[in-house]
Amino acid sequence: MATTAEVQRILSLARRSDASDIHIVAGLPPLFRINGEIILADSPPLNREDTKRLCYDLLNEEQQKVFERDWQICCSVYDDKFGRFRVSIYYRTNNPEMALRPVTDQIKTRQELHLPPQIEDLTRLAGGLVLVTGPTGSGKTTTMNYMIDLINSERRCKIITIEDPVEFVHAQKKAVIIQQELYTDVRSFAAALIHVLRQDPDVICIGEMRDLDTTATALMAAETGHLVIATCHTPNTFQTIERIVSIFPDSQQPQIVTQLANSLKGVMAQRLVPSADKKRRVLATEMLLMNAPARRHVRENEFHQLVNVIQVGRRQGMHLMDDCLFDLYQAGEITYEAALTNSNDPNQLKQRMHEESPSTPRDDY
Repeated sequence: MATTAEVQRILSLARRSDASDIHIVAGLPPLFRINGEIILADSPPLNREDTKRLCYDLLNEEQQKVFERDWQICCSVYDDKFGRFRVSIYYRTNNPEMALRPVTDQIKTRQELHLPPQIEDLTRLAGGLVLVTGPTGSGKTTTMNYMIDLINSERRCKIITIEDPVEFVHAQKKAVIIQQELYTDVRSFAAALIHVLRQDPDVICIGEMRDLDTTATALMAAETGHLVIATCHTPNTFQTIERIVSIFPDSQQPQIVTQLANSLKGVMAQRLVPSADKKRRVLATEMLLMNAPARRHVRENEFHQLVNVIQVGRRQGMHLMDDCLFDLYQAGEITYEAALTNSNDPNQLKQRMHEESPSTPRDDY
């Protein structure tokens, strides 16, 4: 839909401020997240009528129906001047409010994104399941779009994506790319995924594996010769596998464990950490690559043992989140506090930082 002049003014401010997110909340002026911190715009507060009008101006008729039925919706909006934005609209005290995220119109390189080199090997697989995990706002969609672009640049194949919403529109290079958006092109991830399998895809990208039906179909697709790339909202690698298994009834879990052991190729967990100079955010990652010991632990429901697999698999490119945080701290990229705040085991990381660092904690970075 075309954006109104009022929305354009807010988008313009966000682009000029290099804001990663915009929040429209009744009683406050527009809010911008800049380098991880929320900053108030220098403008009058928005009232309830303002926020409702701004929200509804961005939705088409079908999206308005979905929002009023589900009380929430996520979609994308394209503006001729300011590009594409992801929009999440919700109710608070029975009044619509929203969060918007500007979307880049360029795919950065692996080095610019600070992704580990093993991510490229995973995109070159002929089949199997690859998972990108992390909390909201950790850059999972950016990573998935980098992987799509790499495949698009290297392989003559068919890629189908199911996204909520479409954030980056890929130009066709070597691959044929079909991008479908929830509530615009498809009604649900699960229903769309069944139809995708009938469209002769080589690669299937799922914006989020969020329910049992979507997960079951994704596992089946990965087992039958498709490369499936999906994102999950889980904090680390082994909890991702635990979460996938746990959403199924007890009677189905043995089958799911077997499917995971056979089809899962790798899991990368990620999060964005404030840089030491507070001017940007730095990507920290954890990487699990499925080798024979990892598959055995999955088959035997010993998911916690995957930590040991990662620890002994450094030569293969595996690493724990805390290993990455330690390296970033040692390089002066992040502060001592940021490393501990984002650690999976702060006490152990703190001990390691004191033992291996010749200086005192570098709080001044």
